Amino acid sequence: MKLLFSLSLTTAILSGIWAWVADSLGLIGWAGFLGCTAYFAYPKDGLKGLGITALTVSSGVVWGLVILHSGDYLQHLPHFVGYFVTGIVAFLMCMQAKKQWLSYIPGTFVGTCTIFAAEGAWLVTIQSLLIGVLFGFAMKKSGLWLFKKYLSDKN
Repeated sequence: MKLLFSLSLTTAILSGIWAWVADSLGLIGWAGFLGCTAYFAYPKDGLKGLGITALTVSSGVVWGLVILHSGDYLQHLPHFVGYFVTGIVAFLMCMQAKKQWLSYIPGTFVGTCTIFAAEGAWLVTIQSLLIGVLFGFAMKKSGLWLFKKYLSDKN
């Protein structure tokens, strides 16, 4: 319970700060929360988890842009071809997991869904997601620090 309290407290404080940062810098607040969530959901902590999460959500944005812009090149073909392209890209999104640094498939899909929801605004989406990933890292690190320093039974 003390660990949950520590993580909840630091998450609450940093969530408020993130909301202010996003608003102040014109970033997408909800996209940052998705980046934060992607980091929290990744099973490994630390810099490796931070790096893999950042790379996979970013790759997801790129894959999403491929899907979004494929229509520009396929407009002369029947509409259903776009569905086929979406399936091929989803397959490739999963297959990239063969590479360790791109192995977090849910992170890739988080990035893709975010760029869809942001209607292709790629720069602000990537900025918001990546800063959100950093906030997720900070939330978890600071919560664990608070727990170990002040609330664990070892004190």
